[in-house]
Amino acid sequence: MSDNQNGTPDRPTGGGPRPEPLRFFGTTWVDHDHGYTARRIAASVGSLAAAVAACLVLRFAYEGIQLAETGSFVPLLVVVMFAVCSSLAFRHTWEGFTKRHDPDRQSALRGLLAIGFVGSLLAYFVRSLVEAPGEKLHREEYETALQDHKKRTARRTGNPAKRRRRD
Repeated sequence: MSDNQNGTPDRPTGGGPRPEPLRFFGTTWVDHDHGYTARRIAASVGSLAAAVAACLVLRFAYEGIQLAETGSFVPLLVVVMFAVCSSLAFRHTWEGFTKRHDPDRQSALRGLLAIGFVGSLLAYFVRSLVEAPGEKLHREEYETALQDHKKRTARRTGNPAKRRRRD
């Protein structure tokens, strides 16, 4: 009935709205089944490990700048640039877990988010400690779609052609 890899149903059931799969979680976030907790733990550990590895790479880059003897201004500028971009990327990523981003703004910030990738990884880590990143947004949208579907289907109570006219 479901794909064992991500918990996504093989075929639609009931004809109602289907939940949107999340990266690394599929649709396991709906009922918190099929290894949801293990996936959250893996997402937390993985994003933290990636952030630590990224910081080590940035440290090597910083040492390279110092070895080039460029003075004190360039290393300071690089540290400030990564700190500011990481904090902006953290905030942008965190907001993305609760509301949809404007695609035009998202493409305009692509460079900033690439530079501040450590902030995005840390936001993913912190959010995965609480829930699957993006689960709250997707759950609200899915529950709204379910309610709308119930309202639409509850009005249809049979074939209208077979109804008797009231005289």
